[in-house]
Amino acid sequence: MRALADFTTTPGSDGGVTLAFSGPLVVSGLGVLDGRLRRLDEKVTKVDLGGIDCIDTVGAWTAWRVARDNNAEIVNATEGTQRLIDAVSHVEGTAPIRPDRDALLERVPEAVGTLVTGWGHGILAMIGFLGAMLVSTGTVIRHPRRFRFKAVIHQFELVGVSSLGIIGLMSFLIGIVIAQQGAVQLRQFGAEIYTINLTGRLALRELGVLMTAIMVAGRSGSAFAAQIGTMKLTEEVDAMRTIGVSPVEALVLPRVIAVVFMMPLLGFYSGVLAIIGGAVLSTLTLGIPFFTFLSRIQEVVPLHDLFVGLTKAPVFGLIIGLAGCYQGMQVKGNAEEVGLRTTAAVVQAIFMVIVLDAFFAVFFTKVGWA
Repeated sequence: MRALADFTTTPGSDGGVTLAFSGPLVVSGLGVLDGRLRRLDEKVTKVDLGGIDCIDTVGAWTAWRVARDNNAEIVNATEGTQRLIDAVSHVEGTAPIRPDRDALLERVPEAVGTLVTGWGHGILAMIGFLGAMLVSTGTVIRHPRRFRFKAVIHQFELVGVSSLGIIGLMSFLIGIVIAQQGAVQLRQFGAEIYTINLTGRLALRELGVLMTAIMVAGRSGSAFAAQIGTMKLTEEVDAMRTIGVSPVEALVLPRVIAVVFMMPLLGFYSGVLAIIGGAVLSTLTLGIPFFTFLSRIQEVVPLHDLFVGLTKAPVFGLIIGLAGCYQGMQVKGNAEEVGLRTTAAVVQAIFMVIVLDAFFAVFFTKVGWA
């Protein structure tokens, strides 16, 4: 077994001690020795390297550090050892480990500017991605055989059919909440019967489609980003380009088409389940018969409320599909990027859906569909 490096100290005539190293002064044997050197209390005036068997750059740096910290002299070093010590002594970094932070008045505007610039670049890149998708759509229209019908049907199942349970339960419970909270407030004015109006209009016009879009963004939008991102990471997308298959036609179009066409159906389904939830609560707590509630919905909810909801749904679906596929196509580097891009896809989609919903609310009010 190879001996480890060691040192001894002997008093000198100058009031200090001579520190003499022995054994191999290499990285594999310096772990314990370094701690002992840092706890040394005596004033070292000489560092004797005559007893070492061999030395590497870490050992040379250790000996030079001891000499530097104590302003000591290195003695009995061979020509090779001295050359190594001279080399490591000239490469010491003097820069701070962390750079000094800029002043607050400089740092905040810089951070805001970087954020705004990033948003601008992201918007331009998203518009470019939309353009690439429209070009691929035109290509598929000119060459119908390139349309991946089975892939679209598969995405219909994943986006729509598989989400019926969770969306239905969510909408049913939202209908119950709307009816219960509305009845509590309207009871103060003796107008509990208007709970039907409140539940029906909110479910079909706003909350049904909006909550469905948020659920689809979290469920399908994240899946789009993760699936395509993983394919980018494993170079499957590059392989598709190599064999002449357009990734936009094969991966993006089926997903976007599926979410655009399924969103109106899911939004209508969500509104209906919310109304049923409100009817159930009204039957149990307000004394309004279930079928009376449903027949009253036909009288008090204007048909254009349904049109408003169905008009917003495909636009929300387009935003969700674009955000998920775009973020997936931006994945590069490592697996952590997949998680970051998936999170970005969900946040981006939900944010844009809420912004567009506010825009639609103002727009339809201005055109008289309040």
